[in-house]
Amino acid sequence: MTCRLSGFSEEEITTTMQSPTIVNPAVLIPVNPAIEDYMRGLAGRTDHPVLTEMEAVAKQNNFPIVGRLVGIFLETLAKTVNARRIFEFGSGYGYSAYWFAKAVGADGQVICTDGDPLNKEKAEQYLRSAGLSERVDFRTGLAQEIFTQTEGLFDICYNDVDKGDYPEVWQMAKDRIRPGGLYIADNVLWHGRVAVEKYVDIIPGWTEAILDHNRLIFNDPEFDAFINPTRDGVIVARKRTS
Repeated sequence: MTCRLSGFSEEEITTTMQSPTIVNPAVLIPVNPAIEDYMRGLAGRTDHPVLTEMEAVAKQNNFPIVGRLVGIFLETLAKTVNARRIFEFGSGYGYSAYWFAKAVGADGQVICTDGDPLNKEKAEQYLRSAGLSERVDFRTGLAQEIFTQTEGLFDICYNDVDKGDYPEVWQMAKDRIRPGGLYIADNVLWHGRVAVEKYVDIIPGWTEAILDHNRLIFNDPEFDAFINPTRDGVIVARKRTS
């Protein structure tokens, strides 16, 4: 685990060095940036130009997206389990949906959710440009409420809502994943806060919620779980078939 202290005041740096268990936002990086650069170089793939545009918009507006490496990881996971039906708890303007939609194929479906109608509008525009809009059903509103209004099982349930809601989403989703299917959640390392005793939280209670979420998953006998530390940590839990 690498510690990066740039961007903090001298007082913050001194405090952190004296008390290494105190973590300010963005101090602990799960994977060294040089390693991630190397991994991006290995990927060496060319995707639709709209993807570059979506990434530029995220950088310009400081909008959280999973990024290229995690996106490729999501697509690979979805293809591995031959996913055809995916539910996203929290979709933003469709960045993760881009990768899932590529994986499910022409007959697949990705149900997206977001509370902002403008994000839905942007997502539909981007996905239409990429030729993927027919595979996506984007719904506006609270993800949990939309989920309760759907029926049937899913090959993948993907969680990227407000972090305080993570345990609730896990409890809702785990019984709606088919055997052999996956539960995936982003930001489960939460900039390293989960690994220390003291930290500065963005919103009170969010780190505790993520800790509870991760423990619930790893303690569930019906799932096999693992955390990929790329970017901010992605948990993958496979529902056992027997």
